[in-house]
Amino acid sequence: MIASPHPAPPPSEQRVPVAIIGAGPAGLTLANVLRDASVDCVVLESESREFIERRPRAGFIEEWAVRALERHGLAGGLLERAQTHTECEFRLGGRRHRFRYTEISGHHHFVYPQPLLVTDLVREYADAKGGDIRFGVLDVELHDIDTEHPSVSYTDPGSGERRRIACDVIAGCDGARGVTRASLPPQRAHAARLDYGVGWLALLAESPPSSDCVVFGVHPHGFAAHMARSPQVTRYYLQCPPGDDPQNWPHERVWSELHERLSASDGAPLTEGRLIEKRVLDMHNYVVQPMVHGRLFLAGDAAHLVAPIAAKGMNLALYDALVLADALITYYRSGDAAGLRGYSATCLRRVWEYQEFSQWFAELLHGPSSGDPFRAGNATARLRRLFDSPVAAAAFAESYIGSGGNNNRG
Repeated sequence: MIASPHPAPPPSEQRVPVAIIGAGPAGLTLANVLRDASVDCVVLESESREFIERRPRAGFIEEWAVRALERHGLAGGLLERAQTHTECEFRLGGRRHRFRYTEISGHHHFVYPQPLLVTDLVREYADAKGGDIRFGVLDVELHDIDTEHPSVSYTDPGSGERRRIACDVIAGCDGARGVTRASLPPQRAHAARLDYGVGWLALLAESPPSSDCVVFGVHPHGFAAHMARSPQVTRYYLQCPPGDDPQNWPHERVWSELHERLSASDGAPLTEGRLIEKRVLDMHNYVVQPMVHGRLFLAGDAAHLVAPIAAKGMNLALYDALVLADALITYYRSGDAAGLRGYSATCLRRVWEYQEFSQWFAELLHGPSSGDPFRAGNATARLRRLFDSPVAAAAFAESYIGSGGNNNRG
């Protein structure tokens, strides 16, 4: 492994070049790429391995991300088992409108639930490569992040002992509620936030998908969506009031609303099944600027959140991880820190592209149920333009699939 340029720590303290907080897609991708480049790192995760390998999360991965993982030898399971999607469908006024984005863009989506990707990445890093990952750590604290000698301390879950890791860089990959984002000085980091004023009831159903693609229901009662997760499990969303109680949505009400909002005279009826997850998401986005403070580099949801309107969150997390990995490898191989200095600006450019598309798409989906005739009219015009204008269709396809501009990372 490449040695840290700093002196050896005292016996009571461990030193590694990079401490990674959080074992999600960003943290595990970063850890795998660094280990392959002989840059030593430690991953700290507050949850158990079993928990992170089962936690329900996103399932749509853009093609550029899959190709980047493939180049790093991290896409074997994904390429073997993932479904591919080439089109989506809008349902409005009881009619189906297919949008064939692969025909337009030349790119497609991979459907591979995040727990499967996380499982693959953990096995590769911990089991195949012998990487250091510590599960169930408690009371993680960051120290001296604005100096050249940062460190991380935590309580070992087995012994109850307090341990410290000295490092050069801390990668904050622990999500929206993690300790790394909370460690940013409020006077130095600014969070830009957008609240949509709606909630989504997120559902997982033990039922086969009722369509071969993602279905967006645009309805006066509220938005609805159908998204395949596996041959036996389907993700559904129902627009609801923000802060709503999932208990207000018993089985019968959920399926009644799904049938109504996703109805189409020429479409197959929904296949009902047992609801195995039911929670309310308040739709909002945020961006932390800059994504760096001192020796702390944020990635994924710790730095930015995109509501699951266009399935962008996991893709942004992977992008951050790949950019940061490249910058760190260059630094440890040649001493060139330009990539680290430019990390935030590089990532934020793409983050804001996805945020803008998310807001645009949200208005298309939520406008008809807003109670505002102007917003509803605008939303209908946007949807009509997608099918009437080749230029508009091409622009939407590029943003939806993430195939344009600086998106081809790897």
